Amino acid sequence: MFNVFASASGTTTSSGLLGSPFLLIIVMIAIFYFMLIRPENKRKKEAENMRNSLKKGDWLTTIGGVYGRVVSITDRTVVIETSEDRVRLEFLKSAIGTVGTLDEQAAAQQRPARRGKAAKEAPAEELPQNDVVDETDNGSENEE
Repeated sequence: MFNVFASASGTTTSSGLLGSPFLLIIVMIAIFYFMLIRPENKRKKEAENMRNSLKKGDWLTTIGGVYGRVVSITDRTVVIETSEDRVRLEFLKSAIGTVGTLDEQAAAQQRPARRGKAAKEAPAEELPQNDVVDETDNGSENEE
């Protein structure tokens, strides 16, 4: 067949390196892998390692918010004691959210958030101890 759109010099122009639809699809797949799939697999692996490294006596919080101390562990379940009344609950290992005391968990959650707000927050020691603050008063005088 005869190419009607051929140039007079006989050369054709290429659309460039990224002009190929096949190459664009490969680049898109690579972006999705490195931005979405790989970090999610990494989080799953870390959570699985955390759940497998549990031992008797560890403190944990479930994904539902139940906090307690590990009493016994099987390959699929964990029994935790939630209070001094010896209330024991059995959960699947997949229901474990975080491991550590409440103080450790709170400190871990506040670390990234405090970077931007550290200069704006005033420490609690600067507030007067004997003054009572009325939160309903907006600073206006009593109107009669």
